This record gives sequence, C-alpha cells and structure tokens, in this order.
Amino acid sequence: MPLTVLQVDKAKPKEKDYKLSDERGMFLLVTKSGGKLWRLKYRFDGREKALAIGAYPDLSLKDAREIRDKARNKLAKGIDPSAEKQAKKLSSTLSAENSFELIAREWFAARMAEKSATHQARTQSILNTYLFPFIGRKPIQDITPLMLLDALRKMEAKGIVETARRAKQTASQVFRYAIITGRAEHDPAADLKGALQIPKKRHFAAITEPKQVGGLMLAIDSYHGSYTVQAALKCSALWFCRPGELRALEWANVNWDEKRIEIIAEKTHQQHIIPLCTQAIELLESMQPISGHSKYVFPSNRGMGRPMSENTVRVALRTMGYGNDDMTAHGFRAMARNLLDEVLNYRVEWIEQQLAHSVKDANGRAYNRTKHLLQRFEMMQRWADYLDELKAAALTGNVINAKFG
Repeated sequence: MPLTVLQVDKAKPKEKDYKLSDERGMFLLVTKSGGKLWRLKYRFDGREKALAIGAYPDLSLKDAREIRDKARNKLAKGIDPSAEKQAKKLSSTLSAENSFELIAREWFAARMAEKSATHQARTQSILNTYLFPFIGRKPIQDITPLMLLDALRKMEAKGIVETARRAKQTASQVFRYAIITGRAEHDPAADLKGALQIPKKRHFAAITEPKQVGGLMLAIDSYHGSYTVQAALKCSALWFCRPGELRALEWANVNWDEKRIEIIAEKTHQQHIIPLCTQAIELLESMQPISGHSKYVFPSNRGMGRPMSENTVRVALRTMGYGNDDMTAHGFRAMARNLLDEVLNYRVEWIEQQLAHSVKDANGRAYNRTKHLLQRFEMMQRWADYLDELKAAALTGNVINAKFG
C-alpha cells in the first residue's frame, strides 16, 4: 500500500534505521537520529542500486513521487539516474566552463553504461590517472594536439605504451562527443596519427625447459585449491587449447565413444577436435560427480550455471608461485608447441593442427578438422606420458634426456 502524509508525519525514530515502503520502488528511510529520507530502489545493468531523492519535510510526499517518476522514465530510456546525478553534481563543482573533465564525465555517464564493468573501470582509470591531471581543467575548445601529446608522452616515458594508445582513443571519444554536443569544433587526437610509439607485441610467458616443466606439473599435483581448478590446470597442460575454450567447455562437447572433445575453435571459428589420452579421460571421469549435473565441465565456484572465471587458472598459477613473467594460462600452448617439436620431434603441421591454428597444405587449402587425426591421437597420448615422465623426474631429482625423454 502507498504511504500517506499522516504515516510519514507520525513515523518515529527507533533503535535502528528502518524503511517505510511507498510504491514503484520508493521508500522512506527513517534514521535512528530522526531523519526522514526519500530513496528509490531500482536495478540497473543487473545490479541493485538506490537513488537519494531528498529529505522530508523539505521534500513532500507528492514532490518525491514526481522525482521518482522522472527517474523511472530515465531508466526506461537506459539512463542510470544515480550515475547521471553524480555526474551533474561533480560537473557543477568544476571551475572551468566546458572543461575536458566536465565533458569527459558527462560522456562517460552517457556512453559507458552498456560497457562491461572491466571496460568501465579501465576507462575511468585512464581518465583519472593520465588525462584529468594534465588537461582536465582546460576548456575543451582550447586543448591543442601538442597539449594532448604532452600528456601521452608522459605515459610513454613510464613504458606504458599500450595504455598511452588507449588514452589517445579515450580522449578522441570525448572530443567527438564535445563536437556533436556543440562544445568543440575539432578533435586534436586525430592530428596525432603516427605520433605515438607502436606497442611491442608481447608473447605470453611460458615454461619450455623440460626440467622446469616437470616442476610445474609437480606443483599442479600439489595444488591445495579446489579439485575443479586443479583438474583445469592439468587439462590445460594436456590439451593446450586456448584458455577460453577450456573454461567454456561443455559436457556436450565430450564425445565419450570416440574419446575426443569436439568444439569450435575460439579464434578460427572452425570445428576442432582434441583427442583424449587416458589421463584426460580419467580426469573427466573424476569431474563427473562434481560438475556432471552442470552444463560446464569446469563451472565457476560462484555457481554451476556459469563457466570458470577467466582469471581462475592465472590466479592458481600465482598461488603456486609462478608470476606473470614465468607462466600464464596461455603459456601451456607455447610449452607444448616447443617441446613437441624440439624434444619429441613431432611434425610441425600436426602440432599446429592440434593448436587449432589456420594451417594450410601445399596448395593453400586449410586442413580439415580430421586431418592427421590418427597421428594426433598418438601424439597427444605421448605428450601426456612425457609430462608424467617429467613430473616423476622432478619428484626424484633425475634429469630426463632433453632429446629422447
């Protein structure tokens, strides 16, 4: 039932704050100190939020409902009223008229609501850390290409070349927003084409020395986290598929009769087959009591309805003592690529096919998913046995011959 003015007037403070519900998400928060505050409860982007509407009796019940209705109208249009209110409040405190910071915050509230939380956080960090301190309070119309370049050069001097590139892209989006809203005529970031350093392509850190691989496999065996994560680590080494393919693996992808996994490769979008060695089959069988009722082989620890987080394997490696410069989830691919070629002497095209790379034959045609399948079955079993041999050698302190295993 909606509140009445009499109920609001007679609401008395108690030992703890409490709420009196009105309608359409609005409620009156009665504080233990005697305050009466109007609030609107709503959901935006899957999260529950609250909008501070005002205080009673400065804001009457009727006026509070009018503000509530306006806020709900904005929600219907995909606008977060709380974020908009915060942006307006902050912009009013900025001294410079049409400053870069004011317009950037307005742009963020208007354009970033539908982006992922990770993307939002990264963009906010770039604005707050690298752009606002240098050009934030300058009128956006007065910012020249050299002013922006000076801010970006400071980032390059710190070695964060890729972040500098992203900062230039973010600044350009703010300038273009200012143009379409009539507060700027030019995007100075567009004049900086080719001015920044080109980021060097970074390879994923990987362990490729046999003795160290044995130590890694031994560390995985001794991992003290959940069994699901341990199994994912072991399968990362056995299958050397892309991390996203392992995380999203579904039980429906496991062909028990043919002893293989059948998926769509993440990068090439082509059908891909992962032959299952005996060790992998045992691991999958051990996972069935744990996740067999889930869609995913390796579900999230936050719920069986979603796959394992993209950071799970990375965090597990860190827990085991392997830093970012030592080993990554993607590094299992380089590990297998090197050792299968240089130590176990398998043909490169078989390895590349198993890595789900876009391998082509002498006539320029892409190999089909079943190409060299029998050879790949034998290779994957030998690879699993070799990992076991390296682990046993690490356990006993023996050294396996680098060329013959």
